[in-house]
Amino acid sequence: MIELKNFSFAYKQTSVFKNINLQFSKGAIYGLLGENGVGKTTMLKAISGLLKPNDGQCIVDDQVSFDRQPSFLQSIFMLPDEVPLPDSSTPEKFFADLAPFYPKQSDEMFRHLANELQIDPSRKFKEMSFGQQKKSLLACALALNTEYLLLDEPTNGLDIPSKADFRRILSERVGEEQTIIISTHQVKDVENLIDPIIIISNNSVLLDASVEKITDKLYFEYGGQQRQDALYSEMMPGGYLNVLVNNGMGESQISIEGLFNAVLRNQSTIRTLFV
Repeated sequence: MIELKNFSFAYKQTSVFKNINLQFSKGAIYGLLGENGVGKTTMLKAISGLLKPNDGQCIVDDQVSFDRQPSFLQSIFMLPDEVPLPDSSTPEKFFADLAPFYPKQSDEMFRHLANELQIDPSRKFKEMSFGQQKKSLLACALALNTEYLLLDEPTNGLDIPSKADFRRILSERVGEEQTIIISTHQVKDVENLIDPIIIISNNSVLLDASVEKITDKLYFEYGGQQRQDALYSEMMPGGYLNVLVNNGMGESQISIEGLFNAVLRNQSTIRTLFV
């Protein structure tokens, strides 16, 4: 389990997080959502032990992440949005260089994923498009088989078919002993993949809830007319998407984008609903 306890972090005089508490349990794909610049990457770096909180703690399986003990480092891998890649390197060499540090890694899985994502692991990175490089790195990250996998904006640079492949591959591979955290501002890219959902903004956590709890508290109405009582309303083919407080209206299909906008625009109402 990952735990942020009374976690605060600031860059010089700029506060990013102030006294927040979060838990990430095993066996789930978490969506860490927020606008650009709100601290998603900062949180991932703190979890992986690359940044030390100003106050509070970040604990991973009873270990302080910033201590970066060998047993901790073997259990976690963070894939940044951009990775400096030597021109002469290839995906298979990149994976081979990482593999000795991760005891559960699988070269067989790496090559299988490379095939599924339609990349040539022996081709030099400099000969690939950005999207191909991104898919190569995703194959490497998944094949390391760490207990915790942190993905920062993993769909940046991917075309529509590759985004679909990404969602399929992750949904097929997450197990009861693995936690995946996907940090993104491109919320539609992770539709039907993430659960629970965490939305952050302005030093704080606005929402931390399972899809089941979200659809218990909020109702997503598709079609019809714009509702004046909606927390968020957006025109769509055939009418409007209205995000409403669920006053006994039953179950509905969540819209990640609609949820995201509703939360950002109604922060006090959301906090009251999800206390």
